Amino acid sequence: MVSSVTEAEDIVQESFLRYHRATGPERSAGQRVDSPKAYLCTVATRLSIDHLRSARVNRETYVGPWLPEPLLADRGPGLAEQAATRDSVSLAFLVLLEALSPVERAVFLLHDVFEFGYGEIASIVQRTEANCRQLASRACRHLAERRPRFEASKQRRSQLTERFFAACDRGDLDALVELLAADVVMYGDGGGRGEAVKQPIHGPVRVARFLLGLTRQAQRRGLSLQPAEVNGQPGAIVSDPDGQLIGVLCLDIADGQVQTVRSMVNPDKLAHLR
Repeated sequence: MVSSVTEAEDIVQESFLRYHRATGPERSAGQRVDSPKAYLCTVATRLSIDHLRSARVNRETYVGPWLPEPLLADRGPGLAEQAATRDSVSLAFLVLLEALSPVERAVFLLHDVFEFGYGEIASIVQRTEANCRQLASRACRHLAERRPRFEASKQRRSQLTERFFAACDRGDLDALVELLAADVVMYGDGGGRGEAVKQPIHGPVRVARFLLGLTRQAQRRGLSLQPAEVNGQPGAIVSDPDGQLIGVLCLDIADGQVQTVRSMVNPDKLAHLR
């Protein structure tokens, strides 16, 4: 919902605090919680909606492209076990969800990802069941038109990722261009605090040249790159000579080529990975 590990943790904590107050000795007279799951999901969803509404205002002044916080597979057990779940936490899909209104996003996730019924969802988001069906239908149409595609074969993803980083390491422009889709795009999220491109880079030659420039700079600074699964997709983490994580790179791969490259160096979005 919120595309931020820190904010998600705060919302979960606040939800349990409210549950504790609603079920503890200091609860209001006549207040009762029949279903802990329903209560917690309702509170967490409403807090998430409130957060998204305020976050949209803050992002209007964000420096450069805004990307969700990355999540590494080994830090999020179970997230990448199923293909459907893996794709639903991909950076590409989380970016796509940003185009939905907060309530549309909540209805879509509760129904399509967490398999809640429309009756339950209506109670959570305080809308009618008919309205929730309309919101879900509208969200599904929007997402279906733009939903990202990913390489189905894990072996092909791994092979192409290995070739991609090998070409960068060798400084092989031709080999790298061959791996990039004709409409490849690179995004960088520095938030004004890390060194990142402030505008997306389009096209295989421009993206390849920029990546090779980054690689040469990283090699001069003694930075190391370690392959990693980022939000269920292939990528890498970048560390300084002291082993401190300073960046995360994520690749969207489909049809045997890299479709999108996302680089995150905003330290605020990497704190939870350190």
